[in-house]
Amino acid sequence: MHRKVIAPSVLAASLLLVIPASAASAGPGAPGIGDSYYPASGNGGYDVSHYDLRLQYQPKTDLLTGTATLLATAKQDLSRFNLDFGLKVSEVRVNGIKAKFATSGTQELEVTPAAPVAKNKPLTVVVKYAGKPSELKVDGWTAWHRTPDGGVAAQEPDSAIWWFPSNDHPLDKATFDVSVNVPDGTQAISNGVLQSQNSRLGWTRYNWRSNKPQATYLATLAIGKFDITTDKTASGLPILNAYSKDLGDNDGAARASIERTGEVAEWLEGVFGPYPFNALGGYVPNVTSGYALETQTRPFYSPRQFANGANVSVVVHELAHQWYGDSVSVDNWKDIWVNEGFARYSQWLWSEKEGEGTAQELADWVYATRPAEDPFWQVKPGDPGAENQFHAAVYDRGALAVQALRNEVGDRKFFEILKGWPTERKYGNAKVGDFVRYAERISGKPLTALFDTWLYTAGKPATGPVPKTLTAKPRGAFSAPAKPAAEPRSWKKIAATDTVHEREHEHEHGHGHGH
Repeated sequence: MHRKVIAPSVLAASLLLVIPASAASAGPGAPGIGDSYYPASGNGGYDVSHYDLRLQYQPKTDLLTGTATLLATAKQDLSRFNLDFGLKVSEVRVNGIKAKFATSGTQELEVTPAAPVAKNKPLTVVVKYAGKPSELKVDGWTAWHRTPDGGVAAQEPDSAIWWFPSNDHPLDKATFDVSVNVPDGTQAISNGVLQSQNSRLGWTRYNWRSNKPQATYLATLAIGKFDITTDKTASGLPILNAYSKDLGDNDGAARASIERTGEVAEWLEGVFGPYPFNALGGYVPNVTSGYALETQTRPFYSPRQFANGANVSVVVHELAHQWYGDSVSVDNWKDIWVNEGFARYSQWLWSEKEGEGTAQELADWVYATRPAEDPFWQVKPGDPGAENQFHAAVYDRGALAVQALRNEVGDRKFFEILKGWPTERKYGNAKVGDFVRYAERISGKPLTALFDTWLYTAGKPATGPVPKTLTAKPRGAFSAPAKPAAEPRSWKKIAATDTVHEREHEHEHGHGHGH
């Protein structure tokens, strides 16, 4: 049977007369950004440049109300796009016009603008919302810490969905203005510089600004009753530290550690180059967790980090992340070694500086005290798997890889690499392979085999990393004493930070490494 084949094309031509070409080709942005570990994280189709969050929080009830304004650019012709968010939304506007919205999955807010947005066009999204973050559970857990006097958002790999809508993946970094209204007598702490605060009718509004690109999981919010100390570095950077008024016996040790933030950052500048952000500090809320997190410019510390006295080593770890992890962020969550291997190694360098054990002695200790049958050696730091993303091996075996690099290329080239990498990659993202290629370029040596051994091969390497002066073996081979003479003095302080990213919700992303 013959049919006319002209009708569909005639119909298409008539449609083109009334619908712009961009709208005809518009499609929905992807519901995930393409992360191999967390497919639902982030979204496709747009890129955010700035978040403006205007919030109000009532500590007594845990009620958070907010208006989030996202400045973005469409990266394709967009008929619909997703935001990652979990609280109840009352209104969404796109470029000033009300948009339809719906929820799907555990964290997807699907937004359909009144008209498609053309590729490369500005996208201003305003979301109005309210809810109690502690009541929002994703796969049975919450990243929001409820405290006796408020609440805290600080968690990895995600905490944003509990308090603001976002493109929740490190690949889409943005600047932030965070304005928080809280009852008088309560403080609101966030990233960057406190621009202003003012009180009216029993409420105080705090306005914070983080003016350099920041990943969404590194945005933090802490509301409670804090003692706040302020200072400036020698170069004029503002330092702001905040301590819950309810830290009990851990208060002194917490202050004795975090008040050294400026000194530690100054030392790290000598190792990693100029500090990349506009502020420094740290905060210790009265949470029951045991981990710390490198929230940008103002790391989060749990009181338990200081249960055995001062621990400057954990401050070194979180501040090292400002370069390795915050300024240079993962491209994909499997690239976590780019963050953790270097933050751990910075603790080894601090130990070396303090005369409490050289990095080599610490490497020897880690290598010798973990027998070959220890499951530790089965985790590959270069791609550990989502369930082992924060395993001890990512830290300690990850740092062994850094020491192996140091021994292979020599101190001069090694420290040139440590300083040059965060300068060249400033405010960007990187894969493990990007670092390997950079190290090869700067050192002029082939390093793939070395990194394959330490980052990508399951099992204990036959020999540990040791300076070439102690071995006649060919380049790329490793040897180490079978047993180091004694435990380095810094080891217990460094090991105490092994819970640094341990999670209370190990069942969720499988995080935690059993320490």
